[in-house]
Amino acid sequence: MADSPKKKIFDFSLLRRVFRFVKPYRSFFYISLLLAIVMAVFAPVRPYLIQLTIDKATGKHVFVPHWLEWVLFKTDLSDASRFIIGVSIFQVIFLFVETTIRFLFTFITAWMGQSVVKDMRNTVYQKILSLNLSQFDKTPIGTLTTRTINDIESINDIFSDGLIPIIADLLTILITLGTMFWIDWRLTLISLVPFPIMIVATYYFKESVNKSFIRVRNAVAALNAFVQEHITGMQVVQAFAAEEREFTKFKKINTEHRNANIKAIFAYSVFFPVVEVVLAVSMGLLVWWIADRSLDAGLLVAFILYLNQIFRPLRVIADKFNVLQMGMIAAERVLKVLDNEDVTPVSKPGAYLPAEIKGDIDFKAVSFAYNEPDYVLKNISFSVKAGETVALVGHTGSGKTSIISLLNRLYHIQEGTISIDGVNIEDYDIDRLRGSIGVVLQDVFLFSGSVMDNITLRNPAISREQVINAAKMIGVDEFINQLPGGYDYNVMERGSTLSLGQRQLLSFIRALLYNPSILILDEATSSIDTESELLIEKATDTLISGRTSVIIAHRLSTIRKADKIIVLDKGEIRESGTHEELLQLGGFYAKLHEMQFDKKKAVMV
Repeated sequence: MADSPKKKIFDFSLLRRVFRFVKPYRSFFYISLLLAIVMAVFAPVRPYLIQLTIDKATGKHVFVPHWLEWVLFKTDLSDASRFIIGVSIFQVIFLFVETTIRFLFTFITAWMGQSVVKDMRNTVYQKILSLNLSQFDKTPIGTLTTRTINDIESINDIFSDGLIPIIADLLTILITLGTMFWIDWRLTLISLVPFPIMIVATYYFKESVNKSFIRVRNAVAALNAFVQEHITGMQVVQAFAAEEREFTKFKKINTEHRNANIKAIFAYSVFFPVVEVVLAVSMGLLVWWIADRSLDAGLLVAFILYLNQIFRPLRVIADKFNVLQMGMIAAERVLKVLDNEDVTPVSKPGAYLPAEIKGDIDFKAVSFAYNEPDYVLKNISFSVKAGETVALVGHTGSGKTSIISLLNRLYHIQEGTISIDGVNIEDYDIDRLRGSIGVVLQDVFLFSGSVMDNITLRNPAISREQVINAAKMIGVDEFINQLPGGYDYNVMERGSTLSLGQRQLLSFIRALLYNPSILILDEATSSIDTESELLIEKATDTLISGRTSVIIAHRLSTIRKADKIIVLDKGEIRESGTHEELLQLGGFYAKLHEMQFDKKKAVMV
């Protein structure tokens, strides 16, 4: 974005990268270029024929081109009436052919642009799916939405309204000018006297509109990011009565968007009248020159038509340059997403792909920071044997959730190693690794769709019977059947029609269905009422038997049965042991337990 707009237009390396997406459609690209050349060649034909017709009708001797006689089946055109009728019939046919070619040109360029947009949008979204979670921590969701939707749509304009149409317009202008000089070079020079004014006006119009368009594009990105964020967080906005403050912020961004558009509209309002004035002056000079020298009426009419053929594309060519420019700027932004190397690690060739993962976990001197040098985990070392249950305890921000994120390889660690079954997780096939780890998060996300779709994540390998059996195992089959439509009930976006507890129960079934070797429960019972919690705890006792489990909970009552409890504080392990051992130790865990126990007694009182 730091580069000047002028540099963007001629950034051929960027244009080459965009045109890689044209490769599957290169035959249509060549056809569109060919049609552009044909349209440019056809442009001066009709004005020239009108000139000949007028000259013939006024009794002037006209040299009939051989190609015209050949096209009209070698008809004798010496007679004025026969000439006018023959040329008129030819013009009607020619107009139909020219219109058909223009239609094909417009349709092919638009079709090619939309096809490129489709492929590019698929590529960008696939790239977004592969980005590391750290990228979503740094980048507003609305910005990525703008890149995927608005910016890619602007790239379509490179083809439908930008590069190829500009080539067609420039060719038309050049061939028309060449024809005019061939017919009468003096008359051509006279009629083009005000042309430098047009060139200067076009340049300033292009620069003014380009700056406005950049402001518009930035304002659109800001609007998308703001609206996306605040609609998602509307509950917080309304809960804290912040509607007026947030609306004021929105109005400020929206005003910037309006002001940018108004500046562009002002430039258009000035430019088009200037074009009309310059065209009028050119025609005035043309009429004066012809009248002063008693030249032919046919020549006057033809040159008026030629001037219109020059000025008509000039009216829009500056705008098309801006469209091309904005398409290139949008392409640069989109390609930055594609160039992002911070992606989910792919499996190495020959990656470890075991038939079964037992679940031995080993952290050795692991240190991790979302943003260096602010480490959230410092020299973490612990081991969990297959089938054991380990609980992670600590204040908010102590690093509990970070540990399970690293176990899933959602983030890269800076120091140390993490092993499962004695093999470094970096050496595992990533799909096999994550498919063996079931996760139930505190903040449950449900997609728009049915209960069944959200449980199976539309995996065709999971049958309806399996889902129902898992729901019965958890004890939530009854609650699901009470919903309108049962398992086909639409939970709406983010599961807004379900309670937090119900959402967590559905995510628990989701984890069970994948039969993981390692089960992670991240505050899985934090938002569930006592009855639901008892149901989950009962099912969990059966589920974790013989399966490695990692439990994160603020409620210490849910982790008493754990084989090992690890107490974290500020990213470091303070204590480790069983519930009884840590209570006898009288340290950090004992104080946490005492605090919760005292709170419960106070509530009971």
